[in-house]
Amino acid sequence: MRKIVILDAKTLGKVPNLHEMDKYGEVISYETTSPEEINSRVADAEIIITNKVVINKETMDSSPFLKLICISATGANNVDLDAAKEKDISVKNAVGYSSHSVAQHTFAAILQLFHQLNYYDQYVKSGQYTQSPIFTHFGPAITELNEKTFGIIGLGNIGKTAAKIAEGFGANVVYYSTSGRNTNQEYKQASLDELLSNSDIISIHAPLNEHTQNMISVKQFAQMKSAAIIVNVGRGGIVDEEALAEAIDSHQIAGACIDVFDHEPIMAQNPLLHVKHPEKLVLTPHIAWASIEARTNLIDIVCKNIEEYIGQKA
Repeated sequence: MRKIVILDAKTLGKVPNLHEMDKYGEVISYETTSPEEINSRVADAEIIITNKVVINKETMDSSPFLKLICISATGANNVDLDAAKEKDISVKNAVGYSSHSVAQHTFAAILQLFHQLNYYDQYVKSGQYTQSPIFTHFGPAITELNEKTFGIIGLGNIGKTAAKIAEGFGANVVYYSTSGRNTNQEYKQASLDELLSNSDIISIHAPLNEHTQNMISVKQFAQMKSAAIIVNVGRGGIVDEEALAEAIDSHQIAGACIDVFDHEPIMAQNPLLHVKHPEKLVLTPHIAWASIEARTNLIDIVCKNIEEYIGQKA
């Protein structure tokens, strides 16, 4: 029977369709896998499913039955693609499964910041509202998205989905193409300098590569409006976290929503955990991609990739 090994099932969470893989062979699932455990766990596997566990040439050399590596993510940087090609091992990733989830999370975070819901929720629950002499309460200012300039860095599938939502709120969308190849006619294209200077919300939906590494740092924060906020749901290395913390503390910008970090899980000494004004930050643990619908869709794509491999082999 075909052996299928899931190396980091914990990164998928509880999904209703994971059992669908059972029809393709004997499935052995590990919650997490350390580098020292990889080779022994996949030694007789025909199919490996990995999200973040690194599959290098050494692992492939020690896995004589390995024919397919399914990456339960879009990025393929955790697999030695050259070695896989050399050994005729197929590598399949998953694309487009989380566009709606990430775009929705983008606006959940923005609205949390714009409406300061934690403050107002606590105001009512604490009993303070029961003592109010009027029907309402004016605490932190509430800000509208209507007529704001919504600058998107990276207008791929997720960026386009976010753009449509922004338009629904009445915002004016502009975008910057990190590769320079995107010339979408639906929205106004801008240089990075123009986008940073003119946008009220800057939303990052780009991959991490040579064009985007440390793209937003001291110089870029200085270009932004003092009332602007920045959102990063792309990759952690795009935004200089130390520079962001300083921009928050010095009131250079109004706030930030960050779902991805240089080091994940976030390190205790990360400067974003020690800002003077934490109410200006919405920090989430790389969860924007992970709605239950997105994770279910992800498993469907992995299953489809396995079916295609089996069909080709038949």
